[in-house]
Amino acid sequence: MNRLTKIAVLVSGGGTNLQAIIDAIAAGQIQNTEISVVISNNPGAYALERAKMAGVEGICVSPKSYETREAFNEAFLQTLDSYDVDLVVLAGFLVVIPKAMIQKYRNRIINIHPSLIPSFCGTGYYGLKIHEGVLARGVKITGATVHFVDEGTDTGPIILQKAVAVQQDDTPEILQRRVMEEAEWNIMPQAIDLIARGKISVVDGKVRIAE
Repeated sequence: MNRLTKIAVLVSGGGTNLQAIIDAIAAGQIQNTEISVVISNNPGAYALERAKMAGVEGICVSPKSYETREAFNEAFLQTLDSYDVDLVVLAGFLVVIPKAMIQKYRNRIINIHPSLIPSFCGTGYYGLKIHEGVLARGVKITGATVHFVDEGTDTGPIILQKAVAVQQDDTPEILQRRVMEEAEWNIMPQAIDLIARGKISVVDGKVRIAE
């Protein structure tokens, strides 16, 4: 029996990607994995309620509780370290990850971004702004990307991508929902499963997936 891969899921909002992970573990689509903790920077995040309903510990570490960003970063890292997790999953986490955390968890933090990186990513591209940018440019294909987190914004090694067609009458909200349903909720659980089964390695800044 393989050792369980312990993951922490970091969220700021509703937690739809968290729910996709919870459901995929329950269905056996993510193997040998347990969610050790859900951490939010937002005490009102519905994701914390989702964690509670799934029997997973959910905690909040809010920047508002600390006088400086440095104090918050230190407290956040200490909280994460205390759970001794193998993998950190950013599922709609709207806080800049401190450099100390990136260095400590090198190639052990993954993020989901709702576009096909390197398009519509980087500083200023988050939430509906991504889908507004897609529609304004008139591209025909968008999608989602799961990548490891490095010191840049959306610049880490790409693990998985899935394309989604853009329809002519899409609004940003409709497109956002389609990208979630057709791409994000599929490739995030898939990436976690590949990592848990030891199928992912990073060579020269690029992800290799073992057969």
